[in-house]
Amino acid sequence: MPGADQTEMPRALPGRSATRGRWLLRGVAVAVIAIAAAVIWYTNAFLTRSFTDSTRGRAEVRLALYTGNILTELQRTSVVPLLLTRDPSLAGSLTAGEYSMTSQKLISAQAEIGAASIQLLDISGRTVAATDRNKIGTNLGQTPQFVEALRARDTIFTVAARESGGFDFAYSRSIHVDGKVVGVILVAAELAKFERGWAGFADAVAVIDSSGTVILATEPRWRGRSLDEALAISPPDTAIGRAVRATYDWANSHPDAYVRGEAVLRNEARVPFRGWRIVSFTTYDSIRERVNAVLSLEIMGFALLMAAAFWFLSRRARNETAVFRRESAELRQLNARLQREIAEREKVQKDLAVAEQTLAQSSKLAALGEMSAAVSHELNQPLAAMKTYLAGARLLLQRRRAEEALSSFQRIDDLIERMGAITRQLKSYARKGGEAFEPIDVRNCVSSALSMMEPTLRSGKIRITHTLPRTPVMVMADRIRLEQVLINLLRNAVDATRDIAAPQVEILLSAGETATLTVRDNGHGIANLDELFEPFYTTKKPGDGVGLGLAISSGIVNDLGGRLTARNAPGGGAVFEVQLPILQDKTRAAE
Repeated sequence: MPGADQTEMPRALPGRSATRGRWLLRGVAVAVIAIAAAVIWYTNAFLTRSFTDSTRGRAEVRLALYTGNILTELQRTSVVPLLLTRDPSLAGSLTAGEYSMTSQKLISAQAEIGAASIQLLDISGRTVAATDRNKIGTNLGQTPQFVEALRARDTIFTVAARESGGFDFAYSRSIHVDGKVVGVILVAAELAKFERGWAGFADAVAVIDSSGTVILATEPRWRGRSLDEALAISPPDTAIGRAVRATYDWANSHPDAYVRGEAVLRNEARVPFRGWRIVSFTTYDSIRERVNAVLSLEIMGFALLMAAAFWFLSRRARNETAVFRRESAELRQLNARLQREIAEREKVQKDLAVAEQTLAQSSKLAALGEMSAAVSHELNQPLAAMKTYLAGARLLLQRRRAEEALSSFQRIDDLIERMGAITRQLKSYARKGGEAFEPIDVRNCVSSALSMMEPTLRSGKIRITHTLPRTPVMVMADRIRLEQVLINLLRNAVDATRDIAAPQVEILLSAGETATLTVRDNGHGIANLDELFEPFYTTKKPGDGVGLGLAISSGIVNDLGGRLTARNAPGGGAVFEVQLPILQDKTRAAE
């Protein structure tokens, strides 16, 4: 139209807006990718370090358990040669050359202690009795176990290599009769069972002696080699394996070692026995699986985040609700996985706690074997007294003397209560391992012990003289165990005066710097004071005693902080003296 001012709107504005939108979208995508790469790299490094530390800690706990198992087995086996060399039947068979029942005795001992094998060697080194009868007749005269045992009077521990592979671990000790060596007892420790137990785990475990030689290992080819030589044994490497190893070394910290071409964590602990060490190798598989699971979640999260961002920019209005539903479902899955990981970690912690409790309980139960012999020994006297009181009560009832019979029944009830206290003491020891110490008057313990021994003293027509202070003599002790000591001393005095025409037993209690209780008899005295308190030493006839009473009594007095001594009286007879710390007012306040 003439004269009209015609202007055209610019059409490039939508194109510029779209270009800016595309560049903004690309910038957001690049930023998200850069952030994702940085987060994934940091997460990989942090989680690898964290999971590696936790895996190493669990491996160290297992090493502590393995070390405890090895020491327990060695300590349990080391006592056996000492006990067997003190068995008079074994020494007698070597002296007489009669071995018909010796192997059966060794088999019975093996069943009780759980040793790998037991062999009895004569002075020439020939096996004359063994738990494995196929070994009878073999000559071990040139072996280190035999030669070193002859040179020393103590128990010798040796490690000998087997021709078939592996090592034998044995304790040996020479047997003396009248100061002369007549043979050697050889007890093998069952350590190979630990290799079989360790093989059930994913770790490779090796025990190394002081010279650096592998003596126990879950890998049979490692035995007899140094650790470096053992680790050098690996299958031929392939090109793919080298590529995987190079990639792994580039992406992760350098591993501690390689076992069969596989990267492993190395943990080492000292075994407090002859400079031994124990080493375990744990694979990184569990660590990588856990790290990769988290990284997968992160990658998935970033991928979903980018998809959601693209979807939001392109279809924000229509798909906003669907995006929220998908993100909530993914969060629920992530929460479920985290809950499962938490449950698994709690289960592992509970298993470790149970293993620690089992180890502590096993060490307590190892001591119950010794305590059970002591308890059975101490129950014999109450049972004998109960039998005597029952016979007396029956006779009194027949004579219609009911009141006196009730007195006997009351004493029987006291004896039953005492036997219950002894068994409760054993149960308390098995659960807690504590001592029921309390302030007690020694005079009451003397009266209780005399009451317990009354039937025996009356039947033996023994004259008892006891001198007690008028004032209390207080000590800190376990009443039941102190009474056991007094009863053992009185029982020995009764046995010592059995063949005396006018038997007498004198009990004297005095209080000074210590509480001193003296038991004296007019018997034949003590022939061998040096071996008096040794276990299984007895001068009684077979069937009358096993030689545990004085050994148990000496151990109880030592636990109470005192000492038990014995000597021969100048005018004949034996004198036993128990000294215990006096419980002063200051000491009682401190307790």
